[in-house]
Amino acid sequence: MIPDKKKDKIASILAIATIIIIGVVIALRFDTIRSLIIEKIIDRNSDDDNEEYYQDSEIEVDDNSNNGDIDLSSDGNVLNIYCWNDEFARRLKDHYPDFVPNDPDDATAGGKIGDIDVIFTVTSSVDNGYQNNLDTVLPENVNATADAKVDIFLVEADYALKYVDSEFTIPISDLGITDDELANQYQYTKDIATDSNENLKGVSWQGCPGVLIYNREAAKEVLGSDDPATVQEAVKDWDTFNETAGKMKDAGYKITATANDTFRVFSDNVSSPWVVDGKIVIDDNIKKWVDMSKEQVDAGYTGTGDLWGDDWYAGFYPEGRVFCYFGPAWLIDFCMAADDEASIAYAGGWGATTGPQGFSWGGTWICAANGTDNPALVADIMRKLTTDTEIMTGIVKDDNDFVNNKPAMEAMAADTSYGDAVLGGQNPLDMFCKGAEMIDRSNMTKYDQGCIESFQEIMTYYFEGYYDSYENALIDFYGSVIEKYPELTY
Repeated sequence: MIPDKKKDKIASILAIATIIIIGVVIALRFDTIRSLIIEKIIDRNSDDDNEEYYQDSEIEVDDNSNNGDIDLSSDGNVLNIYCWNDEFARRLKDHYPDFVPNDPDDATAGGKIGDIDVIFTVTSSVDNGYQNNLDTVLPENVNATADAKVDIFLVEADYALKYVDSEFTIPISDLGITDDELANQYQYTKDIATDSNENLKGVSWQGCPGVLIYNREAAKEVLGSDDPATVQEAVKDWDTFNETAGKMKDAGYKITATANDTFRVFSDNVSSPWVVDGKIVIDDNIKKWVDMSKEQVDAGYTGTGDLWGDDWYAGFYPEGRVFCYFGPAWLIDFCMAADDEASIAYAGGWGATTGPQGFSWGGTWICAANGTDNPALVADIMRKLTTDTEIMTGIVKDDNDFVNNKPAMEAMAADTSYGDAVLGGQNPLDMFCKGAEMIDRSNMTKYDQGCIESFQEIMTYYFEGYYDSYENALIDFYGSVIEKYPELTY
Protein backbone atom coordinates (compact mmCIF):
# COMPACT_ATOMS: atom_id res chain seq x y z
CA MET A 1 0.00 0.00 0.00
CA ILE A 2 1.28 3.44 -0.97
CA PRO A 3 1.42 5.89 1.91
CA ASP A 4 -0.91 8.91 1.68
CA LYS A 5 1.96 11.38 1.51
CA LYS A 6 3.53 9.43 -1.31
CA LYS A 7 0.16 9.27 -3.05
CA ASP A 8 -0.09 13.05 -2.77
CA LYS A 9 3.40 13.44 -4.18
CA ILE A 10 2.65 11.11 -7.10
CA ALA A 11 -0.60 12.94 -7.74
CA SER A 12 1.25 16.25 -7.82
CA ILE A 13 3.82 14.85 -10.22
CA LEU A 14 1.07 13.47 -12.47
CA ALA A 15 -0.76 16.81 -12.43
CA ILE A 16 2.37 18.70 -13.39
CA ALA A 17 3.11 16.15 -16.11
CA THR A 18 -0.42 16.51 -17.45
CA ILE A 19 -0.08 20.30 -17.63
CA ILE A 20 3.23 19.96 -19.44
CA ILE A 21 1.75 17.47 -21.93
CA ILE A 22 -1.25 19.74 -22.61
CA GLY A 23 1.09 22.67 -23.16
CA VAL A 24 3.20 20.65 -25.57
CA VAL A 25 0.10 19.53 -27.47
CA ILE A 26 -1.15 23.11 -27.77
CA ALA A 27 2.27 24.30 -28.94
CA LEU A 28 2.51 21.48 -31.43
CA ARG A 29 -0.99 22.25 -32.68
CA PHE A 30 -0.10 25.91 -33.18
CA ASP A 31 3.15 25.00 -34.92
CA THR A 32 1.27 22.51 -37.12
CA ILE A 33 -1.29 25.13 -38.15
CA ARG A 34 1.48 27.61 -38.74
CA SER A 35 3.44 25.08 -40.80
CA LEU A 36 0.36 24.26 -42.86
CA ILE A 37 -0.19 27.94 -43.60
CA ILE A 38 3.37 28.43 -44.75
CA GLU A 39 3.35 25.16 -46.68
CA LYS A 40 0.19 26.27 -48.48
CA ILE A 41 1.68 29.63 -49.42
CA ILE A 42 5.00 28.15 -50.47
CA ASP A 43 3.25 25.46 -52.52
CA ARG A 44 1.19 28.15 -54.24
CA ASN A 45 4.03 30.54 -54.91
CA SER A 46 7.17 28.42 -55.09
CA ASP A 47 6.52 25.42 -57.30
CA ASP A 48 9.05 24.74 -60.04
CA ASP A 49 7.50 27.19 -62.46
CA ASN A 50 7.07 29.93 -59.89
CA GLU A 51 10.61 29.51 -58.56
CA GLU A 52 11.76 30.23 -62.09
CA TYR A 53 9.58 33.34 -62.12
CA TYR A 54 10.64 34.61 -58.72
CA GLN A 55 14.33 33.67 -58.87
CA ASP A 56 15.87 32.31 -62.05
CA SER A 57 14.04 34.58 -64.43
CA GLU A 58 15.21 37.84 -62.90
CA ILE A 59 15.81 39.73 -66.13
CA GLU A 60 18.94 41.73 -66.62
CA VAL A 61 18.58 45.43 -67.29
CA ASP A 62 19.14 46.46 -70.86
CA ASP A 63 22.03 48.84 -70.31
CA ASN A 64 22.19 50.40 -73.77
CA SER A 65 18.40 50.38 -74.27
CA ASN A 66 18.91 50.03 -78.02
CA ASN A 67 17.54 46.89 -79.62
CA GLY A 68 19.27 47.55 -82.90
CA ASP A 69 18.05 49.37 -85.97
CA ILE A 70 14.30 48.87 -86.29
CA ASP A 71 12.85 48.94 -89.77
CA LEU A 72 9.59 50.86 -89.53
CA SER A 73 8.94 50.73 -93.27
CA SER A 74 7.52 47.20 -93.49
CA ASP A 75 5.80 44.52 -91.46
CA GLY A 76 5.53 40.73 -91.39
CA ASN A 77 2.61 38.43 -92.11
CA VAL A 78 1.46 37.63 -88.57
CA LEU A 79 0.90 39.88 -85.54
CA ASN A 80 1.22 37.76 -82.39
CA ILE A 81 -0.28 39.25 -79.22
CA TYR A 82 0.20 37.64 -75.80
CA CYS A 83 -2.32 38.43 -73.05
CA TRP A 84 -4.14 36.86 -70.07
CA ASN A 85 -7.76 37.81 -70.88
CA ASP A 86 -9.86 39.38 -73.62
CA GLU A 87 -9.69 43.02 -72.46
CA PHE A 88 -7.10 44.26 -74.97
CA ALA A 89 -8.53 42.02 -77.70
CA ARG A 90 -11.90 43.74 -77.29
CA ARG A 91 -10.33 47.18 -77.40
CA LEU A 92 -8.50 46.28 -80.62
CA LYS A 93 -11.58 44.70 -82.21
CA ASP A 94 -13.93 47.52 -81.27
CA HIS A 95 -11.71 50.58 -81.68
CA TYR A 96 -8.79 49.98 -84.03
CA PRO A 97 -10.12 51.22 -87.39
CA ASP A 98 -8.62 48.57 -89.66
CA PHE A 99 -9.28 45.46 -87.57
CA VAL A 100 -11.54 42.82 -89.15
CA PRO A 101 -12.45 40.12 -86.58
CA ASN A 102 -12.69 36.43 -87.35
CA ASP A 103 -15.54 36.12 -84.85
CA PRO A 104 -17.62 39.19 -83.95
CA ASP A 105 -18.49 37.65 -80.57
CA ASP A 106 -15.00 36.47 -79.57
CA ALA A 107 -12.28 39.07 -79.84
CA THR A 108 -9.56 36.57 -78.90
CA ALA A 109 -10.34 34.59 -82.04
CA GLY A 110 -8.19 37.17 -83.83
CA GLY A 111 -8.68 38.62 -87.26
CA LYS A 112 -6.88 40.66 -89.88
CA ILE A 113 -5.41 44.12 -90.19
CA GLY A 114 -4.93 44.58 -93.90
CA ASP A 115 -3.02 41.51 -95.06
CA ILE A 116 -1.63 40.73 -91.61
CA ASP A 117 -3.15 37.95 -89.52
CA VAL A 118 -3.74 38.88 -85.88
CA ILE A 119 -3.35 35.96 -83.46
CA PHE A 120 -4.00 36.16 -79.72
CA THR A 121 -2.31 33.76 -77.33
CA VAL A 122 -4.30 33.89 -74.09
CA THR A 123 -2.79 32.31 -70.97
CA SER A 124 -4.52 32.59 -67.62
CA SER A 125 -2.71 34.40 -64.81
CA VAL A 126 -3.72 31.67 -62.34
CA ASP A 127 -0.65 30.16 -60.63
CA ASN A 128 1.51 32.67 -62.50
CA GLY A 129 0.79 30.90 -65.77
CA TYR A 130 0.87 33.99 -67.97
CA GLN A 131 4.24 35.22 -66.76
CA ASN A 132 5.69 31.72 -66.90
CA ASN A 133 4.69 31.57 -70.56
CA LEU A 134 6.28 34.96 -71.28
CA ASP A 135 9.44 33.88 -69.51
CA THR A 136 9.64 30.89 -71.84
CA VAL A 137 9.05 32.63 -75.16
CA LEU A 138 10.54 36.12 -74.77
CA PRO A 139 14.20 35.04 -74.35
CA GLU A 140 13.96 33.21 -77.70
CA ASN A 141 11.93 35.85 -79.52
CA VAL A 142 14.76 37.52 -81.45
CA ASN A 143 15.70 34.19 -83.00
CA ALA A 144 12.17 32.85 -83.50
CA THR A 145 10.79 32.35 -87.01
CA ALA A 146 8.99 35.40 -88.38
CA ASP A 147 5.44 34.09 -87.99
CA ALA A 148 6.12 32.83 -84.46
CA LYS A 149 7.60 36.04 -83.06
CA VAL A 150 5.80 37.77 -80.19
CA ASP A 151 5.00 41.29 -81.37
CA ILE A 152 2.91 42.72 -78.52
CA PHE A 153 2.48 41.52 -74.97
CA LEU A 154 0.49 43.04 -72.14
CA VAL A 155 1.61 43.60 -68.55
CA GLU A 156 -0.04 44.69 -65.31
CA ALA A 157 1.21 47.30 -62.85
CA ASP A 158 2.32 44.90 -60.09
CA TYR A 159 4.87 43.17 -62.30
CA ALA A 160 5.42 45.70 -65.09
CA LEU A 161 8.97 46.54 -63.97
CA LYS A 162 10.04 42.94 -64.40
CA TYR A 163 9.60 43.28 -68.17
CA VAL A 164 9.99 47.01 -68.60
CA ASP A 165 13.43 46.94 -67.00
CA SER A 166 14.67 44.19 -69.32
CA GLU A 167 16.05 43.52 -72.76
CA PHE A 168 12.74 41.95 -73.82
CA THR A 169 10.95 45.27 -74.41
CA ILE A 170 11.61 47.95 -77.02
CA PRO A 171 11.76 51.64 -76.01
CA ILE A 172 8.73 53.46 -77.35
CA SER A 173 11.03 56.07 -78.89
CA ASP A 174 12.63 53.35 -81.03
CA LEU A 175 9.21 52.85 -82.60
CA GLY A 176 9.17 56.51 -83.65
CA ILE A 177 6.64 57.60 -81.00
CA THR A 178 7.62 60.99 -79.57
CA ASP A 179 7.16 62.61 -76.17
CA ASP A 180 4.88 65.20 -77.77
CA GLU A 181 2.53 62.44 -78.92
CA LEU A 182 2.30 61.17 -75.34
CA ALA A 183 1.85 64.59 -73.73
CA ASN A 184 -1.84 64.07 -72.92
CA GLN A 185 -1.27 60.87 -70.95
CA TYR A 186 -1.34 60.83 -67.15
CA GLN A 187 2.20 60.93 -65.83
CA TYR A 188 1.88 57.97 -63.47
CA THR A 189 1.05 55.66 -66.37
CA LYS A 190 4.36 56.60 -67.94
CA ASP A 191 6.27 56.29 -64.69
CA ILE A 192 5.17 52.68 -64.24
CA ALA A 193 6.48 51.71 -67.68
CA THR A 194 9.80 53.57 -67.50
CA ASP A 195 12.97 51.53 -66.99
CA SER A 196 16.00 52.34 -64.84
CA ASN A 197 17.63 54.11 -67.78
CA GLU A 198 14.63 56.45 -68.17
CA ASN A 199 13.36 54.71 -71.30
CA LEU A 200 9.58 54.45 -71.68
CA LYS A 201 8.88 50.80 -72.53
CA GLY A 202 5.10 50.54 -72.52
CA VAL A 203 1.93 52.58 -73.02
CA SER A 204 -1.59 52.21 -71.69
CA TRP A 205 -4.98 53.25 -73.02
CA GLN A 206 -6.43 53.39 -69.51
CA GLY A 207 -5.96 55.11 -66.19
CA CYS A 208 -7.01 53.40 -62.97
CA PRO A 209 -7.79 55.92 -60.22
CA GLY A 210 -10.11 54.38 -57.66
CA VAL A 211 -13.25 55.45 -55.82
CA LEU A 212 -15.56 54.04 -53.15
CA ILE A 213 -18.46 52.23 -54.84
CA TYR A 214 -21.48 52.05 -52.55
CA ASN A 215 -24.78 50.20 -52.40
CA ARG A 216 -27.47 52.85 -52.89
CA GLU A 217 -30.19 50.92 -51.06
CA ALA A 218 -27.95 50.43 -48.03
CA ALA A 219 -27.04 54.12 -48.09
CA LYS A 220 -30.69 55.17 -48.12
CA GLU A 221 -31.59 52.73 -45.36
CA VAL A 222 -28.69 53.51 -43.00
CA LEU A 223 -27.51 57.00 -43.96
CA GLY A 224 -30.84 58.44 -45.04
CA SER A 225 -29.70 59.27 -48.57
CA ASP A 226 -27.80 57.78 -51.50
CA ASP A 227 -26.53 61.18 -52.64
CA PRO A 228 -22.73 61.01 -53.20
CA ALA A 229 -22.11 64.05 -50.98
CA THR A 230 -24.06 62.51 -48.09
CA VAL A 231 -22.26 59.20 -48.44
CA GLN A 232 -18.88 60.93 -48.66
CA GLU A 233 -19.50 62.60 -45.32
CA ALA A 234 -20.00 59.13 -43.81
CA VAL A 235 -16.73 57.76 -45.25
CA LYS A 236 -14.59 60.90 -45.38
CA ASP A 237 -11.74 59.42 -43.33
CA TRP A 238 -10.95 56.05 -41.77
CA ASP A 239 -12.29 56.91 -38.30
CA THR A 240 -15.60 57.99 -39.78
CA PHE A 241 -15.56 54.96 -42.07
CA ASN A 242 -15.29 52.68 -39.03
CA GLU A 243 -18.14 54.48 -37.29
CA THR A 244 -20.27 53.91 -40.38
CA ALA A 245 -19.20 50.26 -40.38
CA GLY A 246 -20.79 49.87 -36.96
CA LYS A 247 -24.04 51.40 -38.21
CA MET A 248 -24.01 49.10 -41.22
CA LYS A 249 -23.54 46.04 -39.00
CA ASP A 250 -26.51 47.09 -36.86
CA ALA A 251 -28.59 47.20 -40.05
CA GLY A 252 -27.38 43.79 -41.21
CA TYR A 253 -24.73 44.92 -43.73
CA LYS A 254 -21.00 44.34 -43.89
CA ILE A 255 -19.06 47.53 -44.60
CA THR A 256 -16.98 45.61 -47.18
CA ALA A 257 -17.14 42.03 -48.42
CA THR A 258 -13.64 41.30 -47.13
CA ALA A 259 -10.81 43.07 -45.32
CA ASN A 260 -8.82 42.74 -48.53
CA ASP A 261 -11.14 45.25 -50.21
CA THR A 262 -9.40 48.16 -48.49
CA PHE A 263 -5.83 46.92 -48.93
CA ARG A 264 -5.10 48.72 -52.19
CA VAL A 265 -6.19 52.04 -50.72
CA PHE A 266 -3.59 51.75 -47.98
CA SER A 267 -0.85 50.16 -50.09
CA ASP A 268 -1.15 52.89 -52.72
CA ASN A 269 -0.51 55.57 -50.09
CA VAL A 270 2.77 54.35 -48.62
CA SER A 271 5.86 56.47 -48.04
CA SER A 272 8.32 53.60 -48.50
CA PRO A 273 8.72 50.79 -51.07
CA TRP A 274 8.31 47.15 -50.06
CA VAL A 275 12.07 46.69 -50.44
CA VAL A 276 14.79 49.22 -49.62
CA ASP A 277 18.46 48.32 -50.20
CA GLY A 278 17.62 44.63 -50.25
CA LYS A 279 15.62 44.74 -47.00
CA ILE A 280 11.88 44.05 -46.72
CA VAL A 281 10.06 47.06 -45.25
CA ILE A 282 6.56 47.22 -43.75
CA ASP A 283 5.34 50.77 -44.27
CA ASP A 284 3.40 52.45 -41.45
CA ASN A 285 0.35 52.71 -43.70
CA ILE A 286 0.38 48.96 -44.30
CA LYS A 287 0.44 48.40 -40.53
CA LYS A 288 -2.54 50.77 -40.22
CA TRP A 289 -4.43 48.54 -42.64
CA VAL A 290 -3.61 45.49 -40.52
CA ASP A 291 -4.79 47.15 -37.30
CA MET A 292 -8.00 48.47 -38.85
CA SER A 293 -8.79 45.19 -40.59
CA LYS A 294 -8.22 43.08 -37.47
CA GLU A 295 -10.55 45.37 -35.54
CA GLN A 296 -13.21 45.19 -38.27
CA VAL A 297 -13.03 41.41 -38.61
CA ASP A 298 -13.22 40.91 -34.85
CA ALA A 299 -16.23 43.23 -34.69
CA GLY A 300 -18.00 41.43 -37.55
CA TYR A 301 -17.89 44.49 -39.80
CA THR A 302 -16.25 42.62 -42.68
CA GLY A 303 -15.18 39.15 -43.77
CA THR A 304 -11.89 37.48 -44.65
CA GLY A 305 -12.62 36.02 -48.07
CA ASP A 306 -10.27 36.29 -51.02
CA LEU A 307 -10.69 38.96 -53.65
CA TRP A 308 -12.42 37.32 -56.63
CA GLY A 309 -13.73 34.56 -54.35
CA ASP A 310 -17.36 33.54 -53.79
CA ASP A 311 -17.77 35.60 -50.61
CA TRP A 312 -16.45 38.66 -52.42
CA TYR A 313 -18.76 38.17 -55.41
CA ALA A 314 -21.77 37.63 -53.16
CA GLY A 315 -21.88 41.34 -52.34
CA PHE A 316 -22.68 42.17 -55.96
CA TYR A 317 -26.19 40.93 -55.22
CA PRO A 318 -28.80 42.37 -52.81
CA GLU A 319 -28.80 39.29 -50.59
CA GLY A 320 -25.02 39.66 -50.14
CA ARG A 321 -25.67 42.67 -47.85
CA VAL A 322 -22.41 44.52 -48.58
CA PHE A 323 -22.23 48.31 -48.38
CA CYS A 324 -19.19 49.16 -50.49
CA TYR A 325 -16.25 48.14 -52.65
CA PHE A 326 -13.14 50.08 -53.60
CA GLY A 327 -12.08 50.11 -57.24
CA PRO A 328 -11.44 51.86 -60.56
CA ALA A 329 -13.70 52.16 -63.59
CA TRP A 330 -12.83 48.66 -64.79
CA LEU A 331 -14.17 47.14 -61.58
CA ILE A 332 -17.48 48.95 -61.88
CA ASP A 333 -18.36 47.95 -65.40
CA PHE A 334 -16.46 44.71 -65.99
CA CYS A 335 -16.50 42.91 -62.64
CA MET A 336 -19.73 43.63 -60.77
CA ALA A 337 -22.01 41.24 -62.71
CA ALA A 338 -23.74 44.01 -64.66
CA ASP A 339 -25.04 41.46 -67.20
CA ASP A 340 -26.88 39.46 -64.54
CA GLU A 341 -30.48 40.61 -64.05
CA ALA A 342 -30.30 39.64 -60.38
CA SER A 343 -27.32 41.86 -59.62
CA ILE A 344 -27.26 45.31 -58.05
CA ALA A 345 -25.28 46.60 -61.04
CA TYR A 346 -27.91 45.48 -63.55
CA ALA A 347 -30.47 47.63 -61.74
CA GLY A 348 -28.11 50.62 -61.57
CA GLY A 349 -27.96 50.22 -57.82
CA TRP A 350 -24.40 51.40 -57.13
CA GLY A 351 -23.10 54.92 -56.58
CA ALA A 352 -19.57 56.36 -56.43
CA THR A 353 -17.84 58.78 -54.10
CA THR A 354 -14.23 59.66 -53.29
CA GLY A 355 -13.91 57.67 -50.06
CA PRO A 356 -11.34 58.07 -47.24
CA GLN A 357 -8.28 58.26 -49.52
CA GLY A 358 -7.50 58.44 -53.21
CA PHE A 359 -5.76 55.43 -54.75
CA SER A 360 -5.20 53.47 -57.94
CA TRP A 361 -5.47 49.80 -58.73
CA GLY A 362 -4.24 47.89 -61.75
CA GLY A 363 -3.98 48.90 -65.36
CA THR A 364 -2.77 47.23 -68.52
CA TRP A 365 0.26 48.30 -70.55
CA ILE A 366 1.06 47.50 -74.17
CA CYS A 367 4.70 46.45 -74.68
CA ALA A 368 6.52 45.89 -77.94
CA ALA A 369 8.53 42.67 -77.78
CA ASN A 370 12.18 42.82 -78.77
CA GLY A 371 12.40 40.85 -82.00
CA THR A 372 9.02 41.88 -83.41
CA ASP A 373 8.85 41.89 -87.19
CA ASN A 374 5.83 44.22 -87.10
CA PRO A 375 7.24 47.41 -85.54
CA ALA A 376 5.31 49.81 -87.79
CA LEU A 377 1.98 48.13 -87.03
CA VAL A 378 2.78 47.88 -83.31
CA ALA A 379 3.57 51.61 -83.25
CA ASP A 380 0.32 52.43 -85.08
CA ILE A 381 -1.74 50.38 -82.62
CA MET A 382 -0.05 52.16 -79.72
CA ARG A 383 -0.71 55.55 -81.28
CA LYS A 384 -4.35 54.95 -82.09
CA LEU A 385 -5.36 53.26 -78.83
CA THR A 386 -3.35 55.43 -76.42
CA THR A 387 -2.93 58.86 -78.05
CA ASP A 388 -5.86 59.40 -80.45
CA THR A 389 -8.35 61.56 -78.53
CA GLU A 390 -11.30 60.68 -80.78
CA ILE A 391 -10.74 56.93 -80.51
CA MET A 392 -10.19 57.15 -76.77
CA THR A 393 -13.37 59.16 -76.30
CA GLY A 394 -15.13 56.33 -78.10
CA ILE A 395 -13.72 53.86 -75.57
CA VAL A 396 -15.24 55.91 -72.74
CA LYS A 397 -18.64 56.11 -74.40
CA ASP A 398 -18.80 52.50 -75.54
CA ASP A 399 -17.03 50.73 -72.66
CA ASN A 400 -17.18 53.13 -69.70
CA ASP A 401 -13.42 52.73 -69.30
CA PHE A 402 -11.38 55.61 -67.90
CA VAL A 403 -8.89 56.38 -70.65
CA ASN A 404 -5.33 57.66 -70.47
CA ASN A 405 -6.05 60.93 -72.24
CA LYS A 406 -6.60 64.14 -70.29
CA PRO A 407 -8.54 66.12 -72.94
CA ALA A 408 -10.85 63.17 -73.58
CA MET A 409 -11.55 62.61 -69.89
CA GLU A 410 -12.01 66.28 -69.02
CA ALA A 411 -14.51 66.69 -71.85
CA MET A 412 -16.43 63.58 -70.81
CA ALA A 413 -16.40 64.66 -67.16
CA ALA A 414 -18.14 67.89 -68.19
CA ASP A 415 -20.62 66.11 -70.48
CA THR A 416 -23.99 66.18 -68.71
CA SER A 417 -25.40 63.65 -71.18
CA TYR A 418 -22.93 60.98 -70.08
CA GLY A 419 -23.71 58.62 -67.23
CA ASP A 420 -22.77 55.12 -66.14
CA ALA A 421 -25.76 52.78 -66.07
CA VAL A 422 -24.21 50.66 -63.28
CA LEU A 423 -24.07 53.83 -61.17
CA GLY A 424 -27.69 54.72 -61.84
CA GLY A 425 -26.69 57.24 -64.52
CA GLN A 426 -24.16 59.06 -62.33
CA ASN A 427 -21.16 60.61 -64.10
CA PRO A 428 -18.16 59.80 -61.85
CA LEU A 429 -15.47 61.00 -64.25
CA ASP A 430 -14.66 64.25 -62.47
CA MET A 431 -13.68 62.21 -59.39
CA PHE A 432 -11.58 59.91 -61.55
CA CYS A 433 -9.86 62.84 -63.30
CA LYS A 434 -8.87 64.46 -60.01
CA GLY A 435 -7.68 61.11 -58.66
CA ALA A 436 -5.55 60.34 -61.71
CA GLU A 437 -3.61 63.57 -61.32
CA MET A 438 -2.70 62.68 -57.73
CA ILE A 439 -1.44 59.12 -58.26
CA ASP A 440 2.21 58.59 -57.35
CA ARG A 441 3.76 55.20 -58.12
CA SER A 442 7.36 56.20 -57.40
CA ASN A 443 7.58 53.57 -54.64
CA MET A 444 7.09 50.62 -56.96
CA THR A 445 9.64 47.78 -57.03
CA LYS A 446 9.99 44.54 -58.96
CA TYR A 447 9.15 42.71 -55.72
CA ASP A 448 5.68 44.21 -55.29
CA GLN A 449 3.58 41.36 -56.59
CA GLY A 450 5.30 38.73 -54.46
CA CYS A 451 5.23 40.88 -51.33
CA ILE A 452 1.58 41.88 -51.76
CA GLU A 453 0.40 38.31 -52.39
CA SER A 454 2.20 36.94 -49.33
CA PHE A 455 1.23 39.80 -47.04
CA GLN A 456 -2.48 39.64 -47.80
CA GLU A 457 -2.55 35.87 -47.47
CA ILE A 458 -0.61 35.70 -44.19
CA MET A 459 -2.58 38.59 -42.68
CA THR A 460 -5.86 36.93 -43.62
CA TYR A 461 -4.80 33.98 -41.45
CA TYR A 462 -3.94 36.44 -38.69
CA PHE A 463 -7.38 38.07 -38.94
CA GLU A 464 -8.96 34.61 -38.71
CA GLY A 465 -7.09 33.82 -35.51
CA TYR A 466 -4.56 31.28 -36.75
CA TYR A 467 -1.78 33.46 -35.35
CA ASP A 468 -1.77 34.63 -31.76
CA SER A 469 -0.02 37.88 -32.65
CA TYR A 470 0.83 40.16 -35.55
CA GLU A 471 4.51 39.63 -34.79
CA ASN A 472 4.28 35.87 -35.31
CA ALA A 473 2.37 36.39 -38.55
CA LEU A 474 5.03 38.84 -39.70
CA ILE A 475 7.79 36.27 -39.17
CA ASP A 476 6.03 33.90 -41.55
CA PHE A 477 5.44 36.70 -44.04
CA TYR A 478 9.18 37.36 -44.14
CA GLY A 479 9.84 33.67 -44.60
CA SER A 480 7.38 33.44 -47.48
CA VAL A 481 8.90 36.42 -49.30
CA ILE A 482 12.45 35.14 -48.86
CA GLU A 483 11.33 31.81 -50.35
CA LYS A 484 10.56 33.81 -53.47
CA TYR A 485 13.44 36.23 -53.32
CA PRO A 486 16.42 34.65 -51.48
CA GLU A 487 18.52 37.77 -52.02
CA LEU A 488 16.34 39.78 -49.63
CA THR A 489 16.68 40.24 -45.86
CA TYR A 490 14.48 41.71 -43.12
